[in-house]
Formats: sequence, C-alpha cells, structure tokens
Amino acid sequence: MSLADLPSDEQSTVEQPQQRRNRWSLRRRILVTFATGAIFMAVLLAVTTYGLASSNVVQQRDQTSVETTKRNAQITQTALRGPSATAQPALDALAAFGVNNALVWYANGWHATGNYKPVALPQTLVDRVIEDAVPARMVSDVDDNPHIVVGWPLANNGAFFEFFSLAEVDSALSSVRLSLYIAGGLTLGLSVIAGAFAARRAVRPVADAARAAKSIAGGRLDTRLNPEKDPDLGVLAESFNDMAEALEQRVERDARFASDVSHELRSPLMTLEASIEVMESRRSEMPERARAAVDLLRSDVTRFRTLVEDLLEISRFDAGAVPLNLDDLRALQFVEQAIGVSSAPDTLLISEARVAGLIIQGDRRRLARVIANLIDNARIHGDGEAKISLEVPTHAGHAEQLLHIAVEDHGPGVPEPERALVFERFARGAAAGRRSSGDGSGLGLALVAEHVRLHKGIVWVEDRRDGQPGARFVIELPAEEVEVE
Repeated sequence: MSLADLPSDEQSTVEQPQQRRNRWSLRRRILVTFATGAIFMAVLLAVTTYGLASSNVVQQRDQTSVETTKRNAQITQTALRGPSATAQPALDALAAFGVNNALVWYANGWHATGNYKPVALPQTLVDRVIEDAVPARMVSDVDDNPHIVVGWPLANNGAFFEFFSLAEVDSALSSVRLSLYIAGGLTLGLSVIAGAFAARRAVRPVADAARAAKSIAGGRLDTRLNPEKDPDLGVLAESFNDMAEALEQRVERDARFASDVSHELRSPLMTLEASIEVMESRRSEMPERARAAVDLLRSDVTRFRTLVEDLLEISRFDAGAVPLNLDDLRALQFVEQAIGVSSAPDTLLISEARVAGLIIQGDRRRLARVIANLIDNARIHGDGEAKISLEVPTHAGHAEQLLHIAVEDHGPGVPEPERALVFERFARGAAAGRRSSGDGSGLGLALVAEHVRLHKGIVWVEDRRDGQPGARFVIELPAEEVEVE
C-alpha cells in the first residue's frame, strides 16, 4: 500500500514525523552536532579532571595527616618517658610545637590539646588503636565538618589521636569546580563559533551545487562548478561536473537520435501508407512485377517492425522503465537455448569445462535478445558462420567470478578508434556505416550495450585472437560457481 492509498488522517500522521525530521537545515544540524560534541567532551574532561584533582588532593592530605600524626606521636612518646606520671609533659611538648587538635589516651584517661572532645572519635578507630595497638585512620564528621582522624598507639597502653579538617580541601576543590565551569563555558562558546564557521564552509559547496543544478535545469547545460583545493570538496565538484558533462552528452545524443529516427522512418512510412493497403488488397489482380513490388513492401514492413520494436525498447531505456525479471540461469544451458531460438541455430558453441558450474542471474528474455543480436550482427556483417565461446577469465584483482560470452565473425573487423562508436545508436563511422548497412536497424548493438549494462556487465569489441580477419564481441557478466550435479 502506498501513501496515496491511506486515509487523509493517516497520511497526516505519517507526514508529520517526516516534517519534524526534515525541518532542520543542514547548517543547523552541523551546528547542533558541534555543540553536542563540545558539551560531551567538556563534561567528560570536567568529570575526569575533577576526579583526578579531588583524588590527588585528598590523597596528599591523607598522607600529610599520617606523617604529621606519626611525628607528633613520637614527640608525645618521648615526653611520656620522663619521671612524671601524668600526661602534662606531653601536652606541654605538643603545645610548644603548636599542636592544638590532638587527644592523648594515657593512664586510663583522655587529655586534650584543643577543643576536640573524645566523643568526636569513632569508636571503631579507638578500639583499633588502643586495644589492637595498630595505627589507623578514618574520615569522620565533627560538628558537621569532614575530618581525617588518625590514631597512633603509644607505649604503656597509651594512644595518640589527631584531627585534620578537610575544609581547605573542599575550598580547593570548589576553586577547581569553578575553573572547570568557566573552561566548559568557554569551550562551548568556541565550539559554537567553530561549528557556525564549519557549517558555513560545509554548506557553501552544496549551495553552489544547488545553484549550478538550477542553472542546468534552466537549459544552461555548460554550467560547471569551480574546482576545489580541498580533497573532499574537490570530489564533490568533480563528480558534479562529470554528471553535468554526461547529461549534456546524453541530451545531445538524444537530439541526434530523434533526428536520425525521423530521417530513417520518413520515406518507408510514406511508402507503406501510400501503397501497401491498396496493393495488398488487389494482389490477385496484379501482374508479376506488381506482385514483386508487394513482396518488397512486405519485406519493408518486416524490417520496419523490427526497427520500431528496437526504438520502443530504446525509449524504455531512456525513460528508465525497463523491469528485469531476474532468474538463476545455468550459463552453458542458457546460451545453448538462446542459440537454438536465434536466426542461426547451428552456430558453433565452444565452452570451457568450468562454465558448466557457473550460474548467472539475469532476465532470460533480455539476455537471449543480446545473444540473438550479436549472432544477427555476425551473420549480416561477418561473411560466414559465427562462433560463440564461453570462458572464465582469471583477472587479478577481481573478487567475484566472471563469465565471458564471446561472439566471433569473419567480417572486416572494427578499427580500434571506432570500437566504442559501434555501440551508439545509428552510429555513422567508417566501419560503423558498413556494419549498420543491409538488413540491420542500426540499434542492435546499442540494445546489446543497454541490456548488458542493466545486468551489471560490460561489452566491448576486439580483434579475433587467432589472427584472422574479423571482430570479436565480448560480454562480461558476474557469475556464481555452484557444484555440478
């Protein structure tokens, strides 16, 4: 079911998401892509930087706290070795070094050098240091402020505990966060500017190509894009110019084709219209010479029927309305059948052994027409019986399997400068003129080239390989190898 077959309300439902998807211009999408990428990178770098900075600062603070606690614990231990049985000498020694954030457990009692109370110590840390006599540290909140609390065991079941506030660390990290916010904002702003510049640069060739295409649509087929120094944009300009060149040549060729067709059909059709109906109806009353004229007209009818069919086929190619009914065809059997229904069913066929295991995917009727046209071409211009060869080439650099169908004749051959011309419609070169005379319509080889192109193959003409005079038309088609039953 197509979109036109849907009810109007369902059509609007389908069209609205498409309109939402397509309402953003290319420039805006590029800008949004740059901004999104910048935000992602800024957030990623900010998170990574902040994580590393906080980890390093906290780790450094932790190491400093442990080293300071160890040093102050040694001072306390030395002071407690004196004759006094109290902790006062130790407290005096700590005060002399400016330590006012410590607690000392000595003689089953707590002694403070500052405002910190024993209740602020985590019980787990106290048990670990006093009872297990193992140095330990913990992070604990004291008056809603985070602290590193380090405990160090002393002799005589004593212990030394020191508090280190993390307020300075938090202040430093706040400065880091502020710096990252500023850097992220600057990065985003610069990315938007760079995105706008890149979008303008990226859209400019497209806009130039759009203007050039509009000019070509208006009839100026000689319009071309200026070459770009940038390698990527240069490919766009070169491809567009190649397309414009091909279009110009195609239009010119079609114009020549229409002129040639009108020239070829004018005289025979006038003859048919003026005489064949009258003469055919009174054939029994005609003398022998008149009957010969009727036979001549009948021959012309046959020839022109072929010509009209070829013209219709060419017109379908030009309109792009050539459907392919693809089937898997065994190469050898198909070619044998195509020869059997051609104008020369006794044509000699030579095949390599490997061809028996090849399958080609193609339209049976059109490929048979290709072989029939080449046989007719060889029969008309070849001065003798044709020969068909099936070969499997071994070209280096080809990943896929290929099949060559070669048709050889014994005619004058085709000069190398005119070998591409013979596949043109109604070609009129020196050799082409000879090869398109007689019974041919002038479109047979052109149809061969079009049919082969539709099957993703190529066709060319070359000299015979045995050195004898004649032409060798070669069709190259993709193939697949299967096991022979």
